[in-house]
Amino acid sequence: MIGATILHLITMAVLITAAATQAPPTKYINHTVGDNAGWFFNFTTNTTATNYSSWAASQTFNLGDYLIFKTSSNQMVIQTYNLSTFKNCSIDDSSYNDTFVYNGGNTVFNQTLNIIVPLTIQGPNYFFSDASDGIQCQHGLAFDINVSRSLGLPPSLNQPLPPPYREPPSPDSAYPPITIPAKGEGAGNSGFKNGASVQVIACVSLFALLAVNGGDRGGIF
Repeated sequence: MIGATILHLITMAVLITAAATQAPPTKYINHTVGDNAGWFFNFTTNTTATNYSSWAASQTFNLGDYLIFKTSSNQMVIQTYNLSTFKNCSIDDSSYNDTFVYNGGNTVFNQTLNIIVPLTIQGPNYFFSDASDGIQCQHGLAFDINVSRSLGLPPSLNQPLPPPYREPPSPDSAYPPITIPAKGEGAGNSGFKNGASVQVIACVSLFALLAVNGGDRGGIF
């Protein structure tokens, strides 16, 4: 009996410990990519500063968390939800709404950068550098993570997406084309002339009628 009670207590302790370790987080977390190694690539040896896939496997990622890339302008930071883009180590065939380049266009090398990336999409997220025509990515400067819902997005990140871009109308299409009729033609001129003709005919008829009546009476007035 005593042995059964002790076994029961041990089982309860194990369950409580497991529940405590699996308790949902109560705050959002900033993850420094690669920890102290940062996000770097050695061009001489074609090696990365650390194993980023192993680093990612040791972390738990949730909506609202941030990834902090301590890097330089010698590396790129690309986030994509497109597995093909990730596997190809290239953004050439990516879409504007599934792949984001965070330090593209930087032409100054060896410039220290801290790039902060929010995790706003639940599910698979892929990160890589396509610098040097994808060589960095091909040699390990890449990792994938799975983002869980947990607390959900904070209000600061839970904003509606901007409307899709629409090409503004050209100056030629801003107003309908204006057609200028040929001289003596067109509805406006024709209408005016017809109206004037009616007025002239009406006046002539009136004077003729007055003349007839006046003649009978010895004068117009």
